[in-house]
Amino acid sequence: MKTRLAVLSMVLLSACAGLGGLAQKPEVSVAALNLVQMGLFEQRFALKLRIQNPNDVELRINGLSFEIELNGKSFITGLSDRGVTIPRFGEALLEVTATSTLGSALNQLRELQKGGRERIDYRIFGRLNVSGMGTLPFERRGDVQLPALQTPPRKPLPAGSDRT
Repeated sequence: MKTRLAVLSMVLLSACAGLGGLAQKPEVSVAALNLVQMGLFEQRFALKLRIQNPNDVELRINGLSFEIELNGKSFITGLSDRGVTIPRFGEALLEVTATSTLGSALNQLRELQKGGRERIDYRIFGRLNVSGMGTLPFERRGDVQLPALQTPPRKPLPAGSDRT
């Protein structure tokens, strides 16, 4: 029994040491989002993800997977095997692609048509694959201000016409 406890303690200590001095998880946010292909069944987006490293060790990211939700509903998903090195106490941009489906696009359109919304809530979450450390989860929530929709001014009707 004591041997098992000692082995378990060693495993736990080596797992903590395997974090390589990470005091905090890296933070991932969306820096840019552009529609690059519109199809009936799927839409493709180009994203720039900003990855911030609040730790005193360099992080070598060699892949990631993520999902973005809007208003609590799935919007786009993506993954990438691109690598980027984030310096200690630094940040980097990683360009990735993501896909939405017809169903998720329709759900978002229905939500926007309800009207009365000034902001859209979003959530990005996923996992970063870090060389020598395995995978690290990330999550960020926020909201985006919707642009104000202006209705064009109505043209006056010619004299003698009725508004019907």
